[in-house]
Formats: sequence, C-alpha cells, structure tokens
Amino acid sequence: MIRCVIFDLDGTLLNTLEDLCDSTNFALAQMSYPQRSLEEVRCFVGNGVRKLIERAVPSEIDKTDVEKCLAIFKKHYSENMYNKTAPYNGIIKMLEVLKNNEIPTAVVSNKFDAAVKELCKKYFGNLIQIAIGENEAEGVRKKPAPDSVLKAMRELNVSRDDVIYVGDSETDVQTARNAKIDCIGCCWGFRSREVLEKEGAKYIVESPDEILRIVGV
Repeated sequence: MIRCVIFDLDGTLLNTLEDLCDSTNFALAQMSYPQRSLEEVRCFVGNGVRKLIERAVPSEIDKTDVEKCLAIFKKHYSENMYNKTAPYNGIIKMLEVLKNNEIPTAVVSNKFDAAVKELCKKYFGNLIQIAIGENEAEGVRKKPAPDSVLKAMRELNVSRDDVIYVGDSETDVQTARNAKIDCIGCCWGFRSREVLEKEGAKYIVESPDEILRIVGV
C-alpha cells in the first residue's frame, strides 16, 4: 500500500524551464559565450545546475570560468526563478487530494537546496512536508544516487514498501531504482515517454489524476 509520495520538482511539479533558460543565457552572455535555445536547455537539465552550466558553456572553457559562469547563474536564478515558473495543470489539486487523504509528500531535487525550499514554499505551502535539494557538501549525493530519497523517507518515518517516487526523467527512474522503490514517470515534463519507457518506469502517466489512481485515493 502506498502511504507516501516523493516527487521530483523541475518538470514534474513545476514547469521551470523558461526561467532556467533565461538565467543560463544571462550567465552565458555575461561571459561572452553563445546563447542556448530552450530545447537545448531542456536536454541539459536534470543533473543539477553545475551540470547544466557545464553542458551549456563552450567545451573548451576551463574550470575557473565554469565556476564563474555558475556563480552568475545562481545569483540571477535566485532573483528571477519566479518570473515564468508555474505548477503544471492539475498539480495543486492532486497535492490537495493527497493531503486530504493524509498521504505525506516530499520533494527531492538536484536543484540547489535553497532554491528548492523557496520554490516549494512559494508554490505549495503546507502541501509539501519536506523539500530537499542538492547539498553534496553535507554528504548527500545528487540523484541518481538514492541519498536524498532515503533522507526524505527517514524524515517522514516511512519504509520502502510505503513509498512511490514520481519524476519526469531518466535520472528519476534511476534514482527510484537505486532507492529500491517503484517509480511513476510523468510525460508532461522535460523528457519523452520513450525515455521513461526505455529506463523502465513501472508506471507512466499523462496527467496528475492518474497519480491519484495509482496511489489509490
């Protein structure tokens, strides 16, 4: 029986792509690097903002300049991450149903921790009990390592048999597999159904309502 749902954030609960793209291109422009398209940025996200910037900058750039570009990105994104971001259709209603049925929820993301907590607070309030972002300095490895999922499970005091994980990318399916829990792949995010099928998501859904049916509420 599913007693807890853990969600990815970007591409699963929130459509953050345009703000991520804008901040990426702001940072690239500040460094006099070529701009990236929305579709390019879509392919770059999913493994944390450092990897996003590493993929976005020209390949010959040295590590010092990557760090400079990343710092510019983080500052700009922190100040502009609400400009175009919004929950996907049906997400708030789904979270409300889970809360009304006393199903605890958490978010685990490879986005930097401060941004994850701020976004969840702004858009979801008390509909999300725990929000965990990238914080490798504290020894919690990024997804697809299971660390952040296991941390959320400990804080919610639930076992693997109680939990299902919801995400939109190959990284999410791999994370669930590494945490030894089932995965729901959602098709409205940053990757295609084909990617989710190839990675072996147990369920693939087209709308948030289908998540509720799988959970059984």
